[in-house]
Amino acid sequence: MVTNRETPETSKARLLLLDGHSMAFRAFFALPAEKFGTSTGQSTNAVYGFASMLVKLLRDEEPTHVAVAWDLSGPTFRHEEYAEYKDGRSETPPEFPSQVPLTQELMRLIGVPNLSSPGFEADDVIATLARVGGEAGAEVLIASGDRDAFQLVTESCTVLYPGKSLSDLRRMDPAAVEEKYGVTPPRYRDLAALVGEKADNLPGVPGVGPKTAAKWIAKYGSLESLVEHIDEIGGKAGQNLRDHLDDVLRNQRLNLLATDVDLGVGLDDLLLGRTDRAGVDALFDNLEFASSLRERLYAVVNLDGAEAPVPAAEAVEVDVTVAGTGELAAWLAEHASADDVTAAAPAGLFLDGVWGAGTGRVDGLSVAVASGAAVAVDPARLDAADTEALAGFLADPERPVAVHEYKGALLALGAQGWDLGGVVSDTALAAYLVQPGQRRFDLVDLCRKYLGRELEEESSGDQLALDLDGGEAEGASGRWHALAVRAAAVRDLAGVLAAEVDKRGGAHLLSGVELPLVPVLARLERAGIAADRAYLEELQGEFASAARAAVERAHEIVGREFNLGSPKQLQQVLFEDLGLPRTKKIKTGYTTDADALTWLAAQSDNELPGVLLHHRDQTKLRTTVEGLIKTVADDGRIHTTFNQTVAATGRLSSTDPNLQNIPVRTDVGRRIRRAFVVGEGYQELLTADYSQIELRIMAHLSQEQALIDAFNSGYDFHAQMGAQVFGRAVDEVTGEDRSRIKAMSYGLAYGLSAYGLSQQLGISPEEAKKLMEDYFAEFGGVRDYLNAVVEEARKVGYTETILGRRRYLPDLTSDNRQRREMAERMALNAPIQGSAADIIKVAMLQVDAALTESGAASRVLLQVHDELVVEIAPGEREAVENLVRHEMSSAYDLRVPLAVSVGGGRSWHDAAH
Repeated sequence: MVTNRETPETSKARLLLLDGHSMAFRAFFALPAEKFGTSTGQSTNAVYGFASMLVKLLRDEEPTHVAVAWDLSGPTFRHEEYAEYKDGRSETPPEFPSQVPLTQELMRLIGVPNLSSPGFEADDVIATLARVGGEAGAEVLIASGDRDAFQLVTESCTVLYPGKSLSDLRRMDPAAVEEKYGVTPPRYRDLAALVGEKADNLPGVPGVGPKTAAKWIAKYGSLESLVEHIDEIGGKAGQNLRDHLDDVLRNQRLNLLATDVDLGVGLDDLLLGRTDRAGVDALFDNLEFASSLRERLYAVVNLDGAEAPVPAAEAVEVDVTVAGTGELAAWLAEHASADDVTAAAPAGLFLDGVWGAGTGRVDGLSVAVASGAAVAVDPARLDAADTEALAGFLADPERPVAVHEYKGALLALGAQGWDLGGVVSDTALAAYLVQPGQRRFDLVDLCRKYLGRELEEESSGDQLALDLDGGEAEGASGRWHALAVRAAAVRDLAGVLAAEVDKRGGAHLLSGVELPLVPVLARLERAGIAADRAYLEELQGEFASAARAAVERAHEIVGREFNLGSPKQLQQVLFEDLGLPRTKKIKTGYTTDADALTWLAAQSDNELPGVLLHHRDQTKLRTTVEGLIKTVADDGRIHTTFNQTVAATGRLSSTDPNLQNIPVRTDVGRRIRRAFVVGEGYQELLTADYSQIELRIMAHLSQEQALIDAFNSGYDFHAQMGAQVFGRAVDEVTGEDRSRIKAMSYGLAYGLSAYGLSQQLGISPEEAKKLMEDYFAEFGGVRDYLNAVVEEARKVGYTETILGRRRYLPDLTSDNRQRREMAERMALNAPIQGSAADIIKVAMLQVDAALTESGAASRVLLQVHDELVVEIAPGEREAVENLVRHEMSSAYDLRVPLAVSVGGGRSWHDAAH
């Protein structure tokens, strides 16, 4: 039994009880699993959604006591009476189970107990705690999607029942329950007994719905009284009731929630505890959650348990000056001279503004120096002397500066007509090298984590106002003071993160590759690439027409209209109307995703699955082209944004639009690339990419001599490897043999399993396993290298590229098999893909420097994985091609040569090779 130990605050207590699995499942199905996951493959949608719902509950309800009840996997006392209890439930999605312990860990870290009891369900735990809270005079709130909880509703106990969205929770008090179901809360289990519960496999009375059941209970007062008068119930419903009375009475017994579960806790044990901020930070970092959720969580939990700030971080106070017109030049002269700003003590620079699409805007700017002085200024209020002094300070390459988001600053300042030289640190880039698995590097989070410092919030919408005497208007300084404090934070963070980067062996990677690459990427974004808008609009119309034709054909096949975008209607058409084979069972029926439709197309002669796939393809292509059209700027060019701190492997990514995601191996993808053309004043586009770079890196890292010899043989690489594996002459290797070896080689570089290889090649797992064995028999050094990579990473916790870029993989030692195996595949892939990313970045730096040094007017426009796209000025094709080939092939000295393929043409498509 639960003991009810009194506390001084009992009379004011508000107890919030959460049904763990109910809320987690709701979160899982509300948020798409494919959009919430870590780089190691851990799904996070349930954890994220659960945390979001919890934040809302804590904020809106302000509970003093909280607990989460969880179901256990074993049988309960209800199974002892009814062995089929809950049989027939849909199979739990494989992405869900691993998220439960992560959610429970989050609850523990914020001081919320996780409670369960063998032989009982979460509902019983909640019912017991609700009784304890009620007897102690506490107000009780129950967050659950299980209607059985309605029987617990009283004037002091309310169920918060999910509505249509995660944020929608309906308050089910006694009046709401009676209005909704026509019975009082104590009689809800009587109604449920009559109607049955499909989810629990509790059959009700056939033909009896909630309205009929409620009418009977209202007339007779209770199920017991109804049974006493059962012969008075006429018609078919009455006969069905008599025929299924045993089921009804069993349902009523099973529906009754236990209120005496022995949990070993009392109400005072449920007092909302202290939050382990360091633990939450570590968990959210591992889950790669954005800082916004963390901020919302910290706003509603008890932070008394947070770690004390690091004393050294607060050693220098910030002496803030909000510079009015005519005051900045004097401040810079006094505080930011060469004596004040040195390599050992760079100034901190912070910009408030917006940037993207190759441009930006500066709304506010602040500078902080080592002495503790800091200044904030509104660029719109600078006079000529101030402007000249600031431009000189920013552009001086000998004046060391630390900044947060270097490229954004370059774009915003560049739009203002200012340059930025002397940058020795980007705190976002440095943090990325320290924690490459994290997705965002917000200054507020970094300060809290590395400085133990909370940054004050900027005053929303507050603009600097000056009175007639040039003084600061009352109450207008909050925003500007906050900007100056941020510059000081950047200044302090730069030193701390430099030490962290150095500790991880990444100092050269930061100073020699990542930082120098930022101005190069900024120039790429400013330049953009010319687009043929008319051609894109033509493609858009073509894809839209093809999608409409697919809709019409689908309607013809079925003989009626239906919504091709509705999974529910597709299930009806495919599995009920047409009787096609059932696909994988999911919570809402049977899946109709692309894999399922592809399988159906192979299993059946019916044309519809193929038509549905074609419709989806054409719709996706139309959407892609529409997105490209929207991003064509007034200059007729598309200015994408390159991201350096997103991919854990070190690869660049492209957004708004994503130009790295346009397929090159399909006819349709090549047609889209035809829309990217050479710009006015230039002669053609040149594309240069590395040939088989991942395999060349694998040969280098594994030191497998047979693999190295295959690259140096002069023959087609995959044919040469096929000859060795299959024991034939090179000219006897068939196209199928070559394709198998190619898939094998690339698959190994990406951690492909025998099963994955079988699926890719369309062969049996046994054939795939034999192919892998034959491959490793010939190239044993590759096998030994791959095994050693995983074991070394498991030992030290990370992998490394040829330039020392580390990727940390804590899941290598996880107890969860799915997470561990995913981390092992990442450990295989990271050194190879990461080394390829390192090499193309070095190549970009060398090509850019060589173009500048040669005085060429040609310029690099894009980097797409292993490819550079260059816009060639008239008369420079031969010289630039030679320059690009030389610089790319010499980017790194591998044990095999870096082969570079080059093509040219008036469009990106024509330049393919």
